[in-house]
Amino acid sequence: MKSVPEELQRVFDWIDAHQEEAVADLQRLVRQPSVSAQKLGLEECAALVVEMMHADGLDATAYPLAGGPPVVIGDMTGRSPKTMLAYAHYDVQPPEPLEKWNYPPFGGVLAEGRVWGRGATDNKGGVIAFVKAAKAWLQAGGGLPVRMKFIIEGEEEIGSPHLGPFVEANPELLRADAMHCLDGGLNHSELVPDIDLGLKSVLYVELVARGANSDIHSLNAPLVPQPAWDLVRALNTLVDENRHILIEDWYEDLWELGEEEMQQLEENARRVDLEGLKKEWGLKEFALGRDGIEALKARAYEPTCNICGLVSGYTGEGSKTIVPNEARAKIDFRLPPLIDPDKAVAKLRRHLDKHGFAHIEINLAGRQMPEPPYKISVKEDISQAIIRAAELVYGKPPVVNGVSAEGTILKHVWMPTVLTGFASPDCNLHAPNENIGVDTLVQGIKYAAAILWEYSKSA
Repeated sequence: MKSVPEELQRVFDWIDAHQEEAVADLQRLVRQPSVSAQKLGLEECAALVVEMMHADGLDATAYPLAGGPPVVIGDMTGRSPKTMLAYAHYDVQPPEPLEKWNYPPFGGVLAEGRVWGRGATDNKGGVIAFVKAAKAWLQAGGGLPVRMKFIIEGEEEIGSPHLGPFVEANPELLRADAMHCLDGGLNHSELVPDIDLGLKSVLYVELVARGANSDIHSLNAPLVPQPAWDLVRALNTLVDENRHILIEDWYEDLWELGEEEMQQLEENARRVDLEGLKKEWGLKEFALGRDGIEALKARAYEPTCNICGLVSGYTGEGSKTIVPNEARAKIDFRLPPLIDPDKAVAKLRRHLDKHGFAHIEINLAGRQMPEPPYKISVKEDISQAIIRAAELVYGKPPVVNGVSAEGTILKHVWMPTVLTGFASPDCNLHAPNENIGVDTLVQGIKYAAAILWEYSKSA
């Protein structure tokens, strides 16, 4: 491990000495339900975040969003002329199925060296890491190394449907030289941070085929439309057996990999345990026989068309002889840089019309267009600062990825942005028994503190 500079070591020592405070604050935050999908406890959680930040000496204001829960924004001065925007979210996934939890999902129980509860890792642990890292610098480092802005929102888990208009109307609140997000995790192979230098856009649509005004007895099947068959036939036109997307011009403007991206893939192929990943997923091989660099390349840069859900008619026990009057399919298209979501929706519409499915509706998730994908260079100051901070805290170089699967802000206020984090592979993200280890949390706070330090050195 690299030696830690004396000034940063004082900050690390403060974090170690106050880990009980960090754990207690995380428990308190987890105990406040904040489920965006169910509109549960969001205003209360935003108020709690503001209260906790004020208690730690940080600036924080809850701004109301039209139609959505408050977004918490703070702005703290620093020694460097550069400004870093720290993004996190206080909303969480629904806790269901409740019977699968060993501890109450909103109990914030400390047991087995871990804090258990929905949001412990995603992303209330990230909120605490940013807040306590900033407090540590104020208490032990003589002030923040860089000017630091915070944005902590309450709808990330449902696609941030109300954040975009606020950012568009208030760009100066968020304008910065760079942004980073602690909503990622540790690589399962080496337990060092994954660092993502870009994001795919997630175009989530629902295709709806409709027929009669109600379900019809199947005796009348020869006489009525059959939406389920219509939808199946439409879906079958979207991709071929090799998962190549058949929509005309879909690959237009696709990012072309250069030397930098290929070097990252080659390095990751040497370090990432793909065999362990197959074992974890219960697979003998990856789809299409991919492996090594080709598997990593496909995961990072390949456009995808994935059916997330498909439903029509009766699916319960026994039989029910009907012609369903409706069929629905939920699809997520992952769009790498530089595929434009607006153009993609228009191409999908033209494709369905051309193949005789003009009657099939296309509904956007949240009724809004997703953020565009983006990609930055490993040479950016923020990229290099986070890479150095990861190696300093975790003892060896991180795994640097091309793109991953936050961009609503960037649609209106562009800045180089890196997604990283410290979630352990066994944290049960989005699943029952979500948790975070106390040691993992403390190390994550140090990581956040080190990123501030390293970015200040790039000024």
